[in-house]
Amino acid sequence: MANIHNVTEFIFLGLSHNQEVQRVCFVVFLLLYTAIVVGNLLMVVTVAASRNLGSPMYFFLSYLSFVEICYSSTTVPKLILDLLVEKKSISVWGCMTQLFFMHFFGGTEIFLLTVMAYDRYAAICKPLHYTSIMNRQVCAVLVGIAWVGGFVHSFAQILLIFPLSFCGPNVIDHYFCDLLPVLKLACSDTFLIGLLIVINGGTLSVISFVVLLASYVVILFHLRTQSSEGRRKALSTCGSHVTVVILFFGPCVFIYLRPSATLPVDKMVAVFYTVITPLLNPVIYSLRNSEVKKAMKNLWMRTTKVDEK
Repeated sequence: MANIHNVTEFIFLGLSHNQEVQRVCFVVFLLLYTAIVVGNLLMVVTVAASRNLGSPMYFFLSYLSFVEICYSSTTVPKLILDLLVEKKSISVWGCMTQLFFMHFFGGTEIFLLTVMAYDRYAAICKPLHYTSIMNRQVCAVLVGIAWVGGFVHSFAQILLIFPLSFCGPNVIDHYFCDLLPVLKLACSDTFLIGLLIVINGGTLSVISFVVLLASYVVILFHLRTQSSEGRRKALSTCGSHVTVVILFFGPCVFIYLRPSATLPVDKMVAVFYTVITPLLNPVIYSLRNSEVKKAMKNLWMRTTKVDEK
């Protein structure tokens, strides 16, 4: 259990002290969060309802969209509510819970993106064996591994934070509980723990990012032997995935692969990976994919026909 002395809650400084700015931010983030939930949920429903989206790529995409909703929901609803109140507080246990689920869903997303890259590699480089390599059972196992990997990653991070003593001050210069800002408030020496956190979080991000880049280098090399139409279709699906990977991994590497120190720009970077990236993912995958757009159109037509009846 956490070795907590005097502190029973943490106080967030939030994004701004200006009341007018907070009101504007409340409206903006409420709209953005609504768009995140609706957009990603629409992707999940579209994949589940369409027979044409039964390939492993869309199976993984639906889980990615679900994880995006969960990931964003660990921080954004609290941020929206805090923009309406003067004292932005969270209990120590609430903070630890937020930390756990944020890294749980974040770690799961990292593993899912890696699995999706492997799926594209198998589809493009091993087309004749693709259906046997990526059968339903294998896909289910890979998704399970992603969830377990996210849990192990998050549990390891929490184990590093729990033994720390918090005896004051209790003010976090952020809008949610993250490892490095919380680490600054510990009473004991945190150099070794900070190093282990960087190794756990930063190394996971870098290794996964390198594996992803390497897989797409192999894919691009393999595409040289395909027809122009085959290259165009493959580059379209891979381009969407690469864009999402860069949007997600860029901020993560910036935050977690450096010494245990916080910077003023960290809050803006956090907004990017907790709000902007989950918002853009369904847009990127739907705009660049004719099959998804067609499936969404068919779903809309079926829904309107049911309402008319």
